[in-house]
Amino acid sequence: MRHMIFGESHGPAIGVVLEGVPAGLELDLEQVQKELDRRKPGQDPAATARKESDLVEVLSGVFEGKTTGAPLAMVIHNSDQHSKDYESIRYTPRPSHGDYAGFIKSRGCLDYRGGGHFSGRLTAPLVAAGAVAKQVLAGRGIQVGAHISSIYGICDAALEDPEELKAVAAKPFPVLDDGKGEEMRQAILEAKEAQDSVGGAIECAVTGLPAGLGAPDFGCNVEGIFAQYLFAVPAVKGIEFGAGVAFSLMRGSEANDPFAVEDGRVVTKTNHAGGINGGITNGMPVTFEVTIRPTPSISLPQESVDLRTGEETEIEIHGRHDPCIVPRAVPVIEAAAALAACAVLGI
Repeated sequence: MRHMIFGESHGPAIGVVLEGVPAGLELDLEQVQKELDRRKPGQDPAATARKESDLVEVLSGVFEGKTTGAPLAMVIHNSDQHSKDYESIRYTPRPSHGDYAGFIKSRGCLDYRGGGHFSGRLTAPLVAAGAVAKQVLAGRGIQVGAHISSIYGICDAALEDPEELKAVAAKPFPVLDDGKGEEMRQAILEAKEAQDSVGGAIECAVTGLPAGLGAPDFGCNVEGIFAQYLFAVPAVKGIEFGAGVAFSLMRGSEANDPFAVEDGRVVTKTNHAGGINGGITNGMPVTFEVTIRPTPSISLPQESVDLRTGEETEIEIHGRHDPCIVPRAVPVIEAAAALAACAVLGI
């Protein structure tokens, strides 16, 4: 199930085309919209003030409520652009944004308004595609869920059971411990007041994937497939499967997952490996954590270069930006994980 995202942040619309969607799927468009509503802007003081309805419209691939097997095209119209906010930085790239790399790759023809195709705005159609993938997976007993695991060093409660994530999806601030969530929100608002931003991490679990999927080879490794989809999400700068970097603090006797039999099925008593051994699923939940960098568009003065003159300069960024994109990125990570799970299954 391949997907192609199109559009720009300040263009007329953004969207996605999904090829290979199984025919006969009773597509729940209300559920697709609910997923989009989880990430849409303008809902919280700790997020960007840009307001978009993010209403999804299906252009093709669905007839009488069911997918036809033809390419599924979905579009989301933009309506609240402030393009003039970006005119002053057209030739002075924002540090750590995609501006400079995109300018070079496009030979100077980059749509600079709001970051163009590099904008986090393009995660909306990714969520729409992921919502379709979630429905395909649900028909096979596979679920995807995530929560904010940390923001600026403030950590959420440890995830004991992936079933807990079902309740988290309905929360406006997707954490397990609401008290920790309030601390995180305060840290975001303090960064916003200081005209700065903060980063964090998101933990995700995919349950129901059977054992034996994938291969140790390049291109078929399950961790590699997930990483390819997850690193395509703007601002993701790191991925850890299972215990991740904590393995460096363990002995083998602590790190190994003992095997056992439960209801006639082979399981592991712990899941430090994150459901993957040798690049192949072992039947346990596939768990991972992604690191999200602080939003690069901040209002503090920053050093840059004028690409017309080659001279160093100072810029100040205006406009509306998330002081922390982690809360709105939770459904985005779930979407990427759902699409990756479909790829692992060969759907």
